[in-house]
Parts: sequence; C-alpha cells; structure tokens
Amino acid sequence: MTGHEKGMQDSQPAFILHSYPFRETSLVVEIFSQNFGRLALVARGARRPKSTLRGVLLAFQPLLLSWSGKSELRTLRRAEREGRVLRLGGMALLCGFYLNELLLKLLPRDDPHEHLFTYYQETLVALSTQKNLAIVLRRFEIRLLKELGYALALEHDAETGAALKPDHHYRYVIERGPVLAYGAHDESRFLGKTLLDMASDNYSDPLTVQQSKGLMRLLINHYLGNQTLHTRQLLKDMQHL
Repeated sequence: MTGHEKGMQDSQPAFILHSYPFRETSLVVEIFSQNFGRLALVARGARRPKSTLRGVLLAFQPLLLSWSGKSELRTLRRAEREGRVLRLGGMALLCGFYLNELLLKLLPRDDPHEHLFTYYQETLVALSTQKNLAIVLRRFEIRLLKELGYALALEHDAETGAALKPDHHYRYVIERGPVLAYGAHDESRFLGKTLLDMASDNYSDPLTVQQSKGLMRLLINHYLGNQTLHTRQLLKDMQHL
C-alpha cells in the first residue's frame, strides 16, 4: 500500500471507543483520533484466532492507527500500541466506559477535537489514580460540553447579568444559564454556591459534588435527545456516581 492511496492516513494517535462484530471474521471499531475526531474503521479478519490485531484493539490503550478510504466506514490497515495500557478496574473501568459512551453519542463523526483528545487521555489517567471518581467525571462532562460549543454559564444571572449570590437558589435554563428560582424545589434548581464552585473547579463541598451531578445529568440528557446512556444506569446501580 502506498502513502498516496485514497484517503490513506498513517500512524495516527487514537483510542478505541467501541467495537462490534462485522461479517464472519471482522470487527467495526469506533475510534477517537487526535487529528480526525471520531471515525468508524473495519478491521478485516480481526476476529480470527491468529489475528495480530486481537491483543491490540483494546479500550484505554493508546494506539497508532493507519487506515484508508473516505467513506463512512474506512479500512484499518495497521494498529500499533503506543505506550502502556491503562489498568482500570471496578468502578474506574465503568467510568472509563461511561466516557467512551459519551464520546460515541455526543461527538459527531469526522469532527476533530485535539484538545478534548488530550483531556480524554488525562482523564483516563485520573480515573486510574484518583479516589473521588465522581469529580473526575464532572470535570470531563463540563469540558466535553464546552468543546461541543455548549459551555456552561455559571457565574451570572442569565436574566439580570448580576453575579450569582452563594446563598440564593437558581434554576438552570438550558441554553441560557441560571435564573433566580422561586417556588418549589425541582431537579433544575441549584444553590448559587454550587454553580460558583463549579466555575472555579472547587469540589470540596459534598453538596457541590451532589448538586453538580444533578446539573450535568440535566444538561447531558438534553443534548443526548432520545439516546440512552447504558453505562450511567450501571454506575447508578453500583455506586450512585
């Protein structure tokens, strides 16, 4: 294969987000690549017992992938490990699959996000080393929405422009931001301190950790539309992250 073949890309940094069987012996691998964003590649023969790809196409393993083609389903030509596979176990492993499912369902195909790719790598490391996994997830969710053009407004009242007051309650209006809340509590109502803490990346207050989960769930559900996050239900069942 020559480097001039149609759509050939050589040794591109990437991670596997998901894979599933294709025809008798092949796999389709959904990848998140540094320079090309989310793509689908067919790995021909990858399910054969002696395929060299079997031990390479693993989630959370930094890879260098080469592929060709310009259609929606490109052809994987080569896969090499780049660095060590991150050993995620238990809840950290489920959280890793949650990140992958978010990327699969929220990132459009063929839309590069180089900064998000780097942050994804850093988040996987954080999952493997940090104890409070819920905070790691919140930081990634916020960064993901910002990269997609949905940055959170967390410091000013969307109606008046006034700075949020820590002891006041606010409703978070999607696509606008917080507005002063009146009446009964509901799932879109949050303490001003929570929103300000999130703006400054401060999760030392347990209430901030709790309420930030509610806000991010509200926002992500909105942007997912009618798509279901299967890993979220697993996480909820296991430890209410």
